[in-house]
Amino acid sequence: MFYSIIIPVFNRISEIDELLESLTLQLYKDFEVIVVDDGSSIPCEPIINKYQGQLSIKYFYKPNSGPGQTRNYGAERSTGDYLIFFDSDCIVPTQYLLTVENELQSKYVGFFGGPDSADSSFTKMQQAINYSMTSIFTTGGIRGGKARIDRFFPRSFNMGIDKSTFEDVGGFSSMRFGEDIDLSIRVLKKGHRSRLFPESRVFHKRRTDLKKFFKQVFNSGIARINLYKKYPDSLKLIYAFPALFTGYSILLPILTFILGWYILIPFILYFLAIFIDSTVKTKSLSVGLLSMIATFVQLTGYGCGFIYAFWKVIVLKQTKDSAFIEKFYK
Repeated sequence: MFYSIIIPVFNRISEIDELLESLTLQLYKDFEVIVVDDGSSIPCEPIINKYQGQLSIKYFYKPNSGPGQTRNYGAERSTGDYLIFFDSDCIVPTQYLLTVENELQSKYVGFFGGPDSADSSFTKMQQAINYSMTSIFTTGGIRGGKARIDRFFPRSFNMGIDKSTFEDVGGFSSMRFGEDIDLSIRVLKKGHRSRLFPESRVFHKRRTDLKKFFKQVFNSGIARINLYKKYPDSLKLIYAFPALFTGYSILLPILTFILGWYILIPFILYFLAIFIDSTVKTKSLSVGLLSMIATFVQLTGYGCGFIYAFWKVIVLKQTKDSAFIEKFYK
């Protein structure tokens, strides 16, 4: 199988360097790399040029249009039978493409996704943020932490789709929030199958500090309401948990004053479980402590975005375009 690896990038020049370096080490070699710069203020072409002799690589610079349209731009210029999308803040283990090839040879599927985790080289905060985004206690394993997931919805940080399936659904939509889940829903509604490749893992850096992380998950909360408006059957109870947690956290001081300290017990036990689980998995007390903070930011950030979008889109009945003027990246 010949693969086209498509990477959208926006003002993350140092990270694309790490990703491309990891691609030079792949054990499976039949692939091309297409980097699409989505209007960065500092173009990453000098970084791309470093790898011209090591990778079959193409570089395109275009005006900013958002992640989905940027991936479509790359797909239109690809020559592979199978498209693989990575976020620019990922690092790909050397066996990644080989595991994908083995999975497709053993049981072909036109659409797949893989999990993400933290590399040992990541900062402790990045490891804590990764934990908060992948833990069974926070996201319920929906991002690929489980070995078996029915109707798996791949995310664009680690997603593969054969070109015919991609063209059949018309590629990514113009949504700037949740465009990868939107694609997954349309693929499944068209009758195509998806599958989790549990061994096709990437190391995903995500955001480097809590302020940027809050903004990222806030946008994710907005995305969930936009997806609900488009696909009413897509909203599940687990997606409302961060909003309920956020409301509980806001009311906690008042509830404690009225009902007493025992109202804190669920809160304390929950974060104690986070601390123990993260400490055991990362083998680091400091990451365990930071994971409690990252989890609080993840849940309240997503919850605030969810509540904000619910108010704007569901209650006030604004369209998603009029409700959310800011661009996804900015």
